[in-house]
Amino acid sequence: MSGDGDGSTRSPSTGSLSGIEVLPEQPKYVCSLSPELVAKAREELQEKPEWRLRDVQALRDMVCKDYPNLGTCLEDAFLLRFLRARKFDYDRALQLLVNYHCCRRSWPEVFTNLKPSAIKPVLESGFVTVLSHLDAEGRHVVCIRPDRWTPSNYPITENIRAIYLTLEKLIQSEETQVNGIVILADYKGVSLSKASHFGPFIAKKVIGILQDGFPIRIKAVNIINEPRIFKGIFAIIKPFLKEKIANRFFLHGSDLSSLHHNLPPEILPEEYGGTAGKLDISTWNELLLASEDDFLYDFSHLAISSDCSPHDPLMSGEIDEKQCDDSLRSLKTQLYSCY
Repeated sequence: MSGDGDGSTRSPSTGSLSGIEVLPEQPKYVCSLSPELVAKAREELQEKPEWRLRDVQALRDMVCKDYPNLGTCLEDAFLLRFLRARKFDYDRALQLLVNYHCCRRSWPEVFTNLKPSAIKPVLESGFVTVLSHLDAEGRHVVCIRPDRWTPSNYPITENIRAIYLTLEKLIQSEETQVNGIVILADYKGVSLSKASHFGPFIAKKVIGILQDGFPIRIKAVNIINEPRIFKGIFAIIKPFLKEKIANRFFLHGSDLSSLHHNLPPEILPEEYGGTAGKLDISTWNELLLASEDDFLYDFSHLAISSDCSPHDPLMSGEIDEKQCDDSLRSLKTQLYSCY
């Protein structure tokens, strides 16, 4: 992976511009994309190399003018992530950046002390990992296995922290910023007791982050071995999904041939009918744990000010309690009907 030193983890300095903390000397951005990916970014993301730094400066100016107390990193490479995630639409990129910080400050259980060493038990369980091989589109495959989680060992928020850190590490790569990622979620063995931990509040917060609060392109979500109770889980998730994202969910059941239409066997481990050997979690764990310095700066200690006011209620945590209660009752009914 490239781009590990792109500045996303440096803390703001004491210098200021229009009241916002900035780095006095920003490292010069050097593009690491291949000619093929430069062409892809131009076609799919409206990224023009000759205008790239001008666009970054425009976003930086908007942050300084409209959100002077946001306390964000303003380095070229960091801001570029948000422009790419919103196809160089300045306004949408700015809102994504604001949402990104508001998410981190409004959910302390997840974002306080957010660093790899703090979620080592989750990594060692194999709950989340990244497969060793890219797919045909050059995308990393994030593998999530809820059956590896034992609720009595730690709360579900620790799993969310591990997924978030995995995405933070992946998005440091410019290739990932352009290509996006694919998710492979194996729901084998997910019981009623485990499903009950993923209620409407958690669902709404997580989906809000992935859709509107993080600069990553999720190109597909492949669900396999989903039990009947997954209908109840998905009933909670779907109302919060945008149509574009909802259309990228693929439910394969236990049909590995169906999975292989989306993810070829040569990139999959043996556990999923692939030819890439046994599923290995150690390589990704070692890479992430060795990246501790990338996550030293913690934005969560910054108070949410009037400058940090996301437009989407999913981001602000304003959740309709009646809607949550109704959804939870519906989920319980569906779950128990499966037994």
